[in-house]
Amino acid sequence: MPEQNFDLVILGGGSGGYAAALRAVQLGSSVALIEKNKLGGTCLHVGCIPTKALLHSAEVADVARESAKYGVNASLEGIDIAGVTAYRQEVVSSKFKGLTGLIKMRGITVIEGEGKLVAPNAVEVAGTRYVGKNVILATGSYSRSLPGLEIGGRVITSEQALELDFVPKKVAVLGGGVIGVEFSSVWKSWGADVTIIEALPHLVPNEDEAISKQFERAFRKRGINFKVGVRFQGVTQNDDGVVVTLENGETIEAELLLVAVGRGPSTAGLGFEEAGITMDRGFVLTNERLATNVPGVYAVGDIVPGLQLAHRGFQQGIFVAEEIAGLNPVVISDTNIPKVTYSDPEVASVGLSEAKAKELHGADNVSSYDYNLAGNGKSHIIGTSGLIKVVRVNDGPVVGVHMIGARVGELIGEAQLVVNWDAHPEDVAPLIHAHPTQNEALGEAFLALAGKPLHAV
Repeated sequence: MPEQNFDLVILGGGSGGYAAALRAVQLGSSVALIEKNKLGGTCLHVGCIPTKALLHSAEVADVARESAKYGVNASLEGIDIAGVTAYRQEVVSSKFKGLTGLIKMRGITVIEGEGKLVAPNAVEVAGTRYVGKNVILATGSYSRSLPGLEIGGRVITSEQALELDFVPKKVAVLGGGVIGVEFSSVWKSWGADVTIIEALPHLVPNEDEAISKQFERAFRKRGINFKVGVRFQGVTQNDDGVVVTLENGETIEAELLLVAVGRGPSTAGLGFEEAGITMDRGFVLTNERLATNVPGVYAVGDIVPGLQLAHRGFQQGIFVAEEIAGLNPVVISDTNIPKVTYSDPEVASVGLSEAKAKELHGADNVSSYDYNLAGNGKSHIIGTSGLIKVVRVNDGPVVGVHMIGARVGELIGEAQLVVNWDAHPEDVAPLIHAHPTQNEALGEAFLALAGKPLHAV
């Protein structure tokens, strides 16, 4: 069998894989990057980037609909799905072209085709073996379903939802996490009737409870229907639509059912277990430094248990490249990785929820402060409501920042620095936040926790 040798062989060209490749060549390694579809993976082609393009289209629709509020005479005549699709595809195509050009410029060897791990140091693609001193597994994830729930026809996942050539009049969404609420937000802005079904007690259930409750109020105000704390039982479909049945006996009729119950690791049939790698329900188990139990084999991204976020995979790819090079990079725990939900309103958070902080540090040792965006000038100008919640250990560092409101995802950078650097509110309070910005709301929250609130009550 033909064989090619590299310092590093990477199986998967998504966020984690290509980040590892780029950093490794910077550090002097020869790299083979194997990808069966397109470089960029889920995030670029069917995840983060195209869905955020749809969300921006939805935001433009809302601005047009509400323009009179700002003294502008405009009207929303409708949604041109062909135009939305062209816009979305242009964004993705441009980013893909830039990425492929960068990979080529850096001298990374790209192998197109489906790879399989055939030895701890070798991946086979179409009859050729690519051998590395080290191997990184970065094969990504797929849209999950529920046992017995088949995808097809009018029962779709986010990948099919992206490709719809019409705006549904009525949609049922199974799952109130990030994917479910983002598509619900888009469709509502485009004029659809939306009902979300979530088995857990709240929408965006992984967020601080105060944020989840405010998020539900915001969705209720927008006219987005949701049922929480109730389980899905089954669905039937015909030429006209679907009928969703819940375990409490309720039924929901809609044109489509979007299944948004999370993502599973894409590891089946790729030779991982045969190579001796320890697995758990399809996930690759690693230590905190992302090494598997097989020497020289690492794993990054969605196949590693924990948060399934493109920027987590990206950071992990850089981390492993530096680890292999002996640079001893710093471990960032999942808790301290920022999370953003790009619906209307946005949700952004980093660190511990108040409940988790009290569990870890003791209820009497933790305090929090909620700053209402109603007191923030820029938030008033752009017409958003929401809050910034900061959680601290008493006489100690900030351990969590949780936000809801338009554009709060843009504030998460400062928040993650504060949490990751174990900063005290008293450390941040003297720093100057530009006026008028939403960033000032963070400053006000830190001032309040430092014992010197100005605009806060």
